[in-house]
Amino acid sequence: MQAFGHLVIAWAWLDVLLVVPADAARPADEGRVRAARYFFHYELPKIPAWLRVVETRDPTCADMPEEAF
Repeated sequence: MQAFGHLVIAWAWLDVLLVVPADAARPADEGRVRAARYFFHYELPKIPAWLRVVETRDPTCADMPEEAF
C-alpha cells in the first residue's frame, strides 16, 4: 500500500509541476518545485524496497493462526 500510495503522490506532484511556470518566479512556485524535488529524491526511491518485500511472498504474517491475534 505504501508503494502504490507513493506512486500516486508522485503523479500528483507531476500534475502540480505542470502548472508551475518555467521560471518559477513566485516564492510559492519555487516552494512547490523544491517540495516535488525532495519527494522525487528522498521518497520515491523507497518504492522498490517496499515492492521487493511483496515480491518475496513471505508467509510470515499469512501463516499466523487467527487465534494468535
